[in-house]
Amino acid sequence: MGTALVYHEDMTAARLLWDDPECEIECPERLTTALECLQQQGLEQRCLRLAAREASEAELGLVHSPEYVALLRGTQALGTRELQALSKQYDAVYLHPSTFHCARLAAGAALQLVDAVLTGAVRNGLALVRPPGHHSQRATANGFCVFNNVAIAAKHAQQQHGLRRVLIVDWDVHHGQGIQYIFEDDPSVLYFSWHRYEHGHFWPHLRESDADAVGRGLGLGFTVNLPWNQVGMGNADYVAAFLHVLLPLAFEFDPELVLVSAGFDSAIGDPEGQMLATPECFAHLTQLLQMLAGGRVCAVLEGGYHLESLSQSVCMTVRALLGDPALPLSGPMEPQGSALESLQRVRAAQAPHWVSLQQQGAAPVLSPGTPCPEGRPSPLPPGEPEFRAAGTQAADALSVLLEQLHLHPTPPVRVAAALTVPDAGRALPLGVLCEEGSLPREEAQAWARPRETLAQDEALAALGKVLYLLDRILDGQVSSGMAATPAPAAAATLDVAVRYGLSHGAQRLLCVAVGQLDRPPDLTDDGRNLWLNIGGKEATAPSMFHVSVPLPVTTGGFLSCALALVLPLAYSFQPDLVLVALGLAHGLRDPQAALLAALLRGPAGGRVLALVDEESTPQLATVLASVLNGEAPPSLGPFSMATPEDTQALMYLRPRLEPRWKMLQVA
Repeated sequence: MGTALVYHEDMTAARLLWDDPECEIECPERLTTALECLQQQGLEQRCLRLAAREASEAELGLVHSPEYVALLRGTQALGTRELQALSKQYDAVYLHPSTFHCARLAAGAALQLVDAVLTGAVRNGLALVRPPGHHSQRATANGFCVFNNVAIAAKHAQQQHGLRRVLIVDWDVHHGQGIQYIFEDDPSVLYFSWHRYEHGHFWPHLRESDADAVGRGLGLGFTVNLPWNQVGMGNADYVAAFLHVLLPLAFEFDPELVLVSAGFDSAIGDPEGQMLATPECFAHLTQLLQMLAGGRVCAVLEGGYHLESLSQSVCMTVRALLGDPALPLSGPMEPQGSALESLQRVRAAQAPHWVSLQQQGAAPVLSPGTPCPEGRPSPLPPGEPEFRAAGTQAADALSVLLEQLHLHPTPPVRVAAALTVPDAGRALPLGVLCEEGSLPREEAQAWARPRETLAQDEALAALGKVLYLLDRILDGQVSSGMAATPAPAAAATLDVAVRYGLSHGAQRLLCVAVGQLDRPPDLTDDGRNLWLNIGGKEATAPSMFHVSVPLPVTTGGFLSCALALVLPLAYSFQPDLVLVALGLAHGLRDPQAALLAALLRGPAGGRVLALVDEESTPQLATVLASVLNGEAPPSLGPFSMATPEDTQALMYLRPRLEPRWKMLQVA
């Protein structure tokens, strides 16, 4: 089970044959530069390479009218003047004698990827295609798009593979109105799009791109539009959109497949988007989507017109698909005011349709949208100060990214496990190292003093293994780890591990303790350690760095706790090490524990050490090792609403913590 990369060099054949400043950015170099970057970083070689096939006309007919397909087929015989005249009938489209072949390959690549994932040949993948597709409609080319690649793939997944629930995530900077029109009355497809909107002043200037467009008929609530009303949205804004809008709905929807309209014009430096999200942000977004549908994620390229930003963003996405830990996000993690206004509006618009938002207190009240003006404003010319500033920011961000890749290469070992039970390593997944090393006994004893529960030989030996593994994580030899501890020594081992990590290189350490694992009273509250206890008797926050919440008892309560509290705290704190400790009788089911560990890989760049009771089931050790190794967590099962007590606990904590931890904000 690997990652597929679907491509065909023939998709570079179509190019602009006349002068058109609006269309010239959609060029063949978009594909060739991205592929070269994948090769230079050794990522293409790690993927299963599939040559794209042409979609049949019957497959195109899943979405498009026969007359439209026939019209496009006829363009193969047209001359340049005829092609130019026909292109002018559409908005922001150019045609070439090779367009029909290229567009069939683009649609076919998406179909091939879906087939490979749904038959189990691969776990996930990326289709590197052009022309893009998400603006294309039943009988209309639009916005560089000819055939709607992702929509065709969704219909194919339903009809050929019997899927009942498909999630489409469109992170391109333009609204994918073509996908919306095709599925707006279909409750079997949940479509999420964020897009530059600016109250309708940005293309495609559609009233139905606003937050209050939520679908029609049976599809009410299955169209989710998140309009950005300012440029300059960055990493914090994108992650907040996932945590507070997309993921609550997606977990409740429970998709069988995730399709991504992966447009990278929403990345820093792009002349169309003028946004500030750095390439590594897309690794985090991809990693979060892999929590869904058993990890069956198919990304299909849409836009992206700054070649370096596009290429690095593609590489970051593929790294995440391969299971590599995402690089930590740079910059302060605080959503902008305009982004929070947009989040508030979309949550209000969707609240009547989704229990997951209702239980988080999203009020179903929506202010009226702003009418859309006529006409399309020209993009900023290269001479404008705003454009030059964006280009400088992109160059700086990409330089920092390349430096991070050089200074922090992927550790040679992705996951190591230090176990105390003989032969327990046999149950570990393939690729997980069974760590045999330990700190010297004298050094372990020095750290153990004066804790009586660590004086026993068994507990001291386990502590030596934990600290040795922690060393390996901190020095970059191992990305993440799992270690077993004797139940009586669990709290003391966690206490020592926190202090050891902070004194051996961790600048900010997040400790997520599940069960009866209280924070040691003498632990220094110096801002370097954030302690979150899940399983406390009541919701309390003795300080901004010490938070306790009762253990949620339902699936919905657990998801709200994870998405609306744990992850916002983690992304706000920006730790460089996470300790996840599951105490005796911690109360989490194995899938919940696995999801928690998997989600926490993101904020710390994959540096996670999970501590479990040595008497835990072998299944728990196996599933934790799997998710730390980049596998998808198992399904949580049917969604059930949070209890009033769980909801009240979150409502109590969040306003008290928001002044310090800004990623908690939703309004």
